[in-house]
Amino acid sequence: MITTQRPESARTEPAWESASLPAEDFKLLFRGHPGGVAVITAEGPDGPVALTATSVSSVSVDPPLLIFSLSTFSSAAPAIATAQTVVVHLLDADDLEIARLASTSGADRFADPLLWTRLISGEPVYHGVRAWVRCAVTERMSAGSSTVIAAHALQSNIARSAGSEDAGAPLVYHDRGWHRLGEHSRIR
Repeated sequence: MITTQRPESARTEPAWESASLPAEDFKLLFRGHPGGVAVITAEGPDGPVALTATSVSSVSVDPPLLIFSLSTFSSAAPAIATAQTVVVHLLDADDLEIARLASTSGADRFADPLLWTRLISGEPVYHGVRAWVRCAVTERMSAGSSTVIAAHALQSNIARSAGSEDAGAPLVYHDRGWHRLGEHSRIR
């Protein structure tokens, strides 16, 4: 009797569904991969919301697109996931307190009216951050316990430009801690 195996492409379940890297191994893997720190804000049905993210990445210059992901475990995720527009704040080390505020569970991220205002278009924006970009959400994709958002850049403000005397050191999150990039960390 001759037996044949079905070709790989004829499997009924994708290979990634039958085996997966354990969650703790995956977390450990990405603890060693630093990410730039951003705070994303939007106007939700119950008022302004904010969260800290390290998943922001540029995708295209023409048109100007960026992406980021939202964990379903974040209290701000439902409002940001359904918002038509968002503001992505790109932080430097001088903005650490805003990063901490937006990442603290249960904190009222907009209690201090001196920290933020609204753009003419209505989105909440924090004062004094290195740079922010107002975006229109163009795509949403479910990805496990997260939602990936693609957004088209509409308007920006760069308060402290790279290379200028008042430029701050970029804020990076690595191995469960905040870090400041600077000349001391440059590899020549």
